[in-house]
Amino acid sequence: MLERHELEAFLTLVEELHFGRTADKLHVSTARVSQTIAKLERRLGVPLFERSSRQVRTTPAGRDLYAELRPAWDRIGAAVRHTMDTGHGRTGTLEVAFVDPATSQLLIRAADLFRAQLPGCAVRLREARPAQVIPWLREGEVDLVLDMTPFPVDGITAGPVLVSEARMLAVPANHALARRRSIGPAELTQVRMLQLPPELPQSVRETRTPRTTSDGQAIPAGPSASTYNELLTMVGSGHGVFPVGAHTRRYHVRPDVAYVPLRDAAPVQWALLWRTGAETAPIRAFARAAGTAAT
Repeated sequence: MLERHELEAFLTLVEELHFGRTADKLHVSTARVSQTIAKLERRLGVPLFERSSRQVRTTPAGRDLYAELRPAWDRIGAAVRHTMDTGHGRTGTLEVAFVDPATSQLLIRAADLFRAQLPGCAVRLREARPAQVIPWLREGEVDLVLDMTPFPVDGITAGPVLVSEARMLAVPANHALARRRSIGPAELTQVRMLQLPPELPQSVRETRTPRTTSDGQAIPAGPSASTYNELLTMVGSGHGVFPVGAHTRRYHVRPDVAYVPLRDAAPVQWALLWRTGAETAPIRAFARAAGTAAT
């Protein structure tokens, strides 16, 4: 059985045909290379190189051995690198979900940057319904979700805020509020607030669709919807209103829905979510790429 240093010395000398250059590549002395090759030839019982004061050439036995060893050595190196890359999360597929289709543009830019950093790791983007976010993360169906924050759920970690935008109210286009330049908190008591799916924890739903105004007045609750598009369709058909981010006005242009700024409202903030304790090198790399893409 050949030892690793013997294999490296033999293969490198065949390719360099010079003891000095081989020694430089292997970071050893020329004498060490010469001793290693001589020992290898004694063990095999055949000369592998013809040496003279002017040149080094391979013998037929040396050429045959090289032809057999080089592909095998390359496969061993590739297998070791693949194992290391897999262990460090540099290969495989990163599953990334979004709730609002408009935010997928940010993820597409982030995915391009991410693949440039980790070319061995693919990215798959998927649309998720609001009620799927928590089970998908907890069950490992996806690695990351781009969603609104805060997201006060045990076991789910939110990364840094990527986007912060003005909060607006989606209202029916034929509603009196659609003609307003802005809407104050007190006026929310005059409309029905559409709800997120009941499968979501109350803590999450209250951050999106509060039940009372800042001064404690009740906001009438409307029906719930399963997806972002369903919510906007219900707004357009007059079933209620729903708070959205300012980007919605650009990406979800509809003749039956108007978007009016909400006065004195906290901004809508978007961040990547992942399962607590499951942060990996690809997740960190994608989060960095998303931060760059968001600037």
